[in-house]
Amino acid sequence: MPFLPKTRWRQLHRWVVPIAAAPLLLTAATGSLYSLLLEQGIDAFWLLKIHSGRFGPLNLQPFYSALLGVFTLVVVVSGLAMLMNRRRVRWP
Repeated sequence: MPFLPKTRWRQLHRWVVPIAAAPLLLTAATGSLYSLLLEQGIDAFWLLKIHSGRFGPLNLQPFYSALLGVFTLVVVVSGLAMLMNRRRVRWP
């Protein structure tokens, strides 16, 4: 959507990135922490449940990986759109 003004892209990006990055960071952190603990002989299976999208009574496992993929694409596309908008303005 390069037809949005520069300030609008920045507002959209600032709103979307924290929402999209939270589950991505949670998945990366729980996967890394589980691996580190497993090497120490500690089996923290509950970390795998969080890693795969099961948050207690809220079970997102059936579509958690697709959700992470969509969030990744949203962050990348909004960042690239701002980058392309900046380059277009800088180089008339």
